[in-house]
Amino acid sequence: MGKKQSNDIYRGAAGFELYYSQQLGERWQSIKQSFAAPGDSQEYFVNGAQKPYFLDSASILAALCLPLKGASTILDLCAAPGGKTIVLASRMDQNAELSSNERSPQRKHRLAQSVEECLPPQISSRVRVSCSDGSSWCRRQTECFDRILLDAPCSSERHVLADPKYLDVWSPSRIKTVATEQWALLSCAFRLLKRGGYLVYSTCALLPQENDSMMERLVKKFNSPKQSFEFVEPEPDPSQIQNFVHARLPEYEKTQFGYQILPDKQNGAGPIYFSLIHKL
Repeated sequence: MGKKQSNDIYRGAAGFELYYSQQLGERWQSIKQSFAAPGDSQEYFVNGAQKPYFLDSASILAALCLPLKGASTILDLCAAPGGKTIVLASRMDQNAELSSNERSPQRKHRLAQSVEECLPPQISSRVRVSCSDGSSWCRRQTECFDRILLDAPCSSERHVLADPKYLDVWSPSRIKTVATEQWALLSCAFRLLKRGGYLVYSTCALLPQENDSMMERLVKKFNSPKQSFEFVEPEPDPSQIQNFVHARLPEYEKTQFGYQILPDKQNGAGPIYFSLIHKL
């Protein structure tokens, strides 16, 4: 069978099913079944805000894993629709400022609306919403943020499976395309991070190509004696958000370089992958 014929068997709904069955084995069926059930959306309400924000508990946990104490400059590089920005803003020190960026003008509008409605004025006044290509930001600045959250665009299998429009045209090339974009964003985010700072990389993708493989690539590119970093075990503190949400946070599974929350084991929460990086 030629390469083109081999790739053709992985197209569309049938190809999607075959590909993920091969990649994830027996667990794919339990994950897929959990996708069909209601998710684990939680009401995150910041006192003084107009509206709550409904956010998956796994996403809340990923944003909680970025340590913010002592940080004055924080960046949410791919922030729309705004859920993780809300979590970060509610936790940051009173003298800290958060830059919340989105490259799509339409999604940036939704992000700005979330900041305005879901944060009280004394917090939203310290959140700067911008519309920029996050992968090129490091051409203008370097080592300028104490903390960075990069919730990268990804394959988002849960949403693909729920939308026939995307499922019908799916192929493995989708993963390669988003992985290229993820690396451009991650390498830029690392350059934007100050020495001594922390970065959380996260996706809602299932496979290592968009998760641990990105971390492995980061090690090969940047982990030299001149510019080194380490992977850190997160220490999320639920007490930091107990005033804003009453949710049981999910547990996570260890991967080679990070952690993953999968909905079949966590009552529908996720999927989320995240890794915490400390730039030395």
